[in-house]
Amino acid sequence: MAWTITGSLDDFTAAADPFLRARPEENTVALTVCATLRRQGLETYGGAPVFGWWRDGSGEVAASFLQTPPFPPLLAHGTPESARELAAELPASVPGARGVAESVRAFAAAWRERTGGQARVDREMRLFRLGTLLPPDPAPSGRARLAGPEDRALLEEWAAAFSRDLGEESPSNAVRAVADSLALGGRYLWEDGGRPVAMAGTTPPEEGQVRIVAVYTPEAERGRGYGAGVTHAVTRAALDAGAKDVLLFTDLANPVSNRLYPRLGYRPLSDQLSVVFTPPVS
Repeated sequence: MAWTITGSLDDFTAAADPFLRARPEENTVALTVCATLRRQGLETYGGAPVFGWWRDGSGEVAASFLQTPPFPPLLAHGTPESARELAAELPASVPGARGVAESVRAFAAAWRERTGGQARVDREMRLFRLGTLLPPDPAPSGRARLAGPEDRALLEEWAAAFSRDLGEESPSNAVRAVADSLALGGRYLWEDGGRPVAMAGTTPPEEGQVRIVAVYTPEAERGRGYGAGVTHAVTRAALDAGAKDVLLFTDLANPVSNRLYPRLGYRPLSDQLSVVFTPPVS
């Protein structure tokens, strides 16, 4: 029972893909990241990625992770034993961890024991899956449209603002995602009176599932239902394009989104967690 750690996407997917795809909803981010790296190149997110998988006593892959710097490792479902071993394998300078809540908690506990440092919860997230799509009630004024190249500057501005709202330190990655979304037809705008007032996007399909991302309304336009309108529209577009499952994440600290999405037909599926590590003072 040991971790195999590599910089090879091909080796990682050959070993871990069946494990990840056995729980495609839970591993939606990992599957999307791997597809993006394959499509755009290994340093798409800003640094050389690292991948790993752990085999149990029977030789089956039973845990995995990937890291795309500057982001912390993304942990899939595993065992407490695999989390402890990973904390011993990765550098003590690892900035934190994110992913399936149970795996992140076990990894953080082992990292604290190893280093004497502290782990702070950065964000608690809930994964939702669409049941039956419901229209916004009340319906907002305006309509949705597919964004095009002429909208790129606005989308980049909003993507950077959305990233800052989330407290992310690398808004450039959000801006990069705009180009990818435009190329794949996965970014929508909500317009009211011919004026863009909100946006939302989708990831490319993986295992028949699509994830709603980058739902953003500028502060001056909030409270008018535009976020609900654009989320409903982009969900409807994903279903019409053949998606079997539509997913999205919410920040549990945001009561607005956690009230909104159930009203559109989304149902809670699982919880994920992001923690930040602080090394001990020497």
